[in-house]
Amino acid sequence: QVQLVESGGGLVQAGGSLRLSCAASGSIFSVNDMGWYRRAPGKQREFVGRISSSGFTHYTGSVKGRFTISRDNALNTVYLQMSSLRPEDTAVYFCNQVPPSMYWGQGTQVTVSS
Repeated sequence: QVQLVESGGGLVQAGGSLRLSCAASGSIFSVNDMGWYRRAPGKQREFVGRISSSGFTHYTGSVKGRFTISRDNALNTVYLQMSSLRPEDTAVYFCNQVPPSMYWGQGTQVTVSS
């Protein structure tokens, strides 16, 4: 069974940083690109960025240069380092494979105050 557990969210002031973690079950992690997604209040879930099994990364334009995705294959964990946070980054953040599977974790709330 696929399990995804996100953590590390919180309340931060604009300009601040947070590091999110996602622990994934081995069956989804080892062979797939992993991605971060987010759902802002009143909006659809959107793609944030991805990392391949070999470490290649790609980001959506609004976070490029501010967010960094990394992964620890030994721990089946993917990370999202967020810096220079903006109020518009406020959302629930999720991880999943790319393209996303039907299995989603509970997400972790990130709130950026102005």
